[in-house]
Amino acid sequence: MKKIEQDFRENIGKKIKLARKKSKYTQAKLAEILSLTPEYISHLERGIASGGIPTLIQICKVLNINSDFLFGDFINSDTPSISDLINPKFLENYLNLNDYNKKVVEEITSGLIKMQKDENKNIYKRKAK
Repeated sequence: MKKIEQDFRENIGKKIKLARKKSKYTQAKLAEILSLTPEYISHLERGIASGGIPTLIQICKVLNINSDFLFGDFINSDTPSISDLINPKFLENYLNLNDYNKKVVEEITSGLIKMQKDENKNIYKRKAK
């Protein structure tokens, strides 16, 4: 298998896994809804299988995602991929948090951004002197 095809499969698989976790489905539940096996879902998510067009369309419908989410990185090279914007491990961990802890992370992040802006203001003030 060519490297570009393997990269494609792995990229699509990571996105399916993220969308599945966001939808709070297990591999078994998603497989049941799609009339597939949990092993096949696992293979898709790990890039071992690539899935046919009808299967990918059904996955998009069930997980409420659009094809741009799955294929945008490969169609428009000017568009950053999700892993360029957000660390995939962070996103996976975040999706596993309960609603309360997601709010805690959002509050912490907002506080850090405010601190960062304040630090930048202080740096500019020192440079102006």
